Amino acid sequence: MGFSTILDILGSIVVGGLLLLMLFRTNDSVAENNYQFRGELIAQQNLKTVVSILEHDFRKIAYCKDPVKLPDPSKAILFADSSQIRFLTDENNDGNVDTMDYYIGSTSELPSTPNPNDRFFYRVVNNEIPKGVNLGITRFKLIYFNASGDTIKNLPVPIPGAITTMQIDIVVEDVWGYNKKYSSAFWQQLRLAARNLNNR
Repeated sequence: MGFSTILDILGSIVVGGLLLLMLFRTNDSVAENNYQFRGELIAQQNLKTVVSILEHDFRKIAYCKDPVKLPDPSKAILFADSSQIRFLTDENNDGNVDTMDYYIGSTSELPSTPNPNDRFFYRVVNNEIPKGVNLGITRFKLIYFNASGDTIKNLPVPIPGAITTMQIDIVVEDVWGYNKKYSSAFWQQLRLAARNLNNR
C-alpha cells in the first residue's frame, strides 16, 4: 500500500465527514422549519377560534331576545378593565339575560408548557365554575372609547355606561416552540361596536 493510497483514503474520509456534517445540518434545519411552520399554523388556528367566539359574543353585548328584560343598554357592561370585561347578553338567544365574563389568567397557572408567556383564557357564563382554556394567548388587552371617540384612561372604567366602542388586541403564541422560539399571531379589532350599546 503506497503513500498515495493512504492520501486517497484520508481524503475520502475528510470528504465523507464533510458530507455527513452537511447532511446533519440540513436535517436539523428541515426539522426546525417544520416545527416553526406547524407552530405558526397552530397559533393562527387558535387565534381564529378565539376571534370568532369573541366577535360573536362582543357584538351581542346588551342584546336580549326579549328587550323588556334588558331595557337600558347603558347598564349592560358591568365591569371593564384592560384585560377583563363582564357584560350582560342573551347568550343562548332564549330571551333570558346572562352575565358573561372574559379574562386571562396569570402566567403561573401554566407551568406544564415550555412557553413562559402563555396563559389560560376564561369565558365564564353566569355562575359557572371558571375553566381556563390554553390556546396560547399571551396578550388580551382591551381599550375603551366614549361617545366622543376619546380613550377612557381610568381603569377599571369608573362608569362602564360611558363605553360605546372598544379595541381588542390579542396575541397567540405556540405553546411548545422549538429551541425556545415561539411562533406568534396577532389580531386587533379597532373600534368594535356592539349595536345595542348605541340604542340609548
